[in-house]
Amino acid sequence: MSTVHIPRLDLDTYIHGTPEQRKAFSDAIGDAFNTTGFVTITNHGLSKELIDNLYTQVQKLFALPDAVKQKYEIPELAGQRGYTGKGKETAKGFKVPDLKEFWQIGQTVTDGDAVKDQYPDNVLVDELPEFNDVTFEVYSKLEAAGKSLLQAISVYLGLDEHYFDKHVNNGNSILRTLHYFGIEDPDSLPADAVRAGAHEDINLITLLIGASADGLELLTRENTWFPVSAHGEDVVVNVGDMLQRLTNGKLKSTTHRVVNPPLELMKNSRFSVPFFLHPRSDMDLTSLESCIDAEHPKQFSDMTAGEYLDERLREIGLKK
Repeated sequence: MSTVHIPRLDLDTYIHGTPEQRKAFSDAIGDAFNTTGFVTITNHGLSKELIDNLYTQVQKLFALPDAVKQKYEIPELAGQRGYTGKGKETAKGFKVPDLKEFWQIGQTVTDGDAVKDQYPDNVLVDELPEFNDVTFEVYSKLEAAGKSLLQAISVYLGLDEHYFDKHVNNGNSILRTLHYFGIEDPDSLPADAVRAGAHEDINLITLLIGASADGLELLTRENTWFPVSAHGEDVVVNVGDMLQRLTNGKLKSTTHRVVNPPLELMKNSRFSVPFFLHPRSDMDLTSLESCIDAEHPKQFSDMTAGEYLDERLREIGLKK
């Protein structure tokens, strides 16, 4: 198995550090995103108590009867708000749906920004008011951490530190609570059924708050799979396709997957909560001129974030 170095970085040293500490953080996250596409982050603004309560609420949500959850499934929202049931999402290039169900929370615009009209309202769980409150708080804290991370990435790219600020202010970000449900009879599954097929994320960056069990793996440059795990309450951060397009492949949107556990553990559930940081839909993802040269010719067609998201949602079966 390949050995991959995934650096563990302290976000507080960028937000409140000396100029030297801030530069060191920016260089480190840029170097990691230039190679593996993954880092883990400490001091991200979420307390252990908040994370523990989040996972308590997530488990309560998915323990609700299927009939209750299904009343929150709104097909015309393409999985972008509320509940999405089992067998609905299929990784690009796969024929068998992932072994998961999920709930998505989107942006809440409170400052009169006209972009509010582009977003559907969030779906609230009547049976679990604390779930609504906790996920809103987690969304806000991860959005703030993500903005700071993008500022560090901007510096690494030689851009103005606040290059992304206007693009992600009231951006189309998503907090997804995931349940990889247990399987009582693994022999009944199709041979290639997995918890999450190999894929790349759509967005700018993803911030993942741990998980209740192992299973996340990234694809190395040597084309081997390497397990990724967070230390304690660390957040795992990876590059998405939108940032890869913008940087003409300089920053890597690394392929990753969630593998099935050993057969004797297949009946156990796995819970996970990623935050997909998206820009506003009108952000131009045309590759930066500074990332294009004779050795690195332009790889990607020009499109907006909204156009790219629409294309990808259709590819994974959430939008018809």
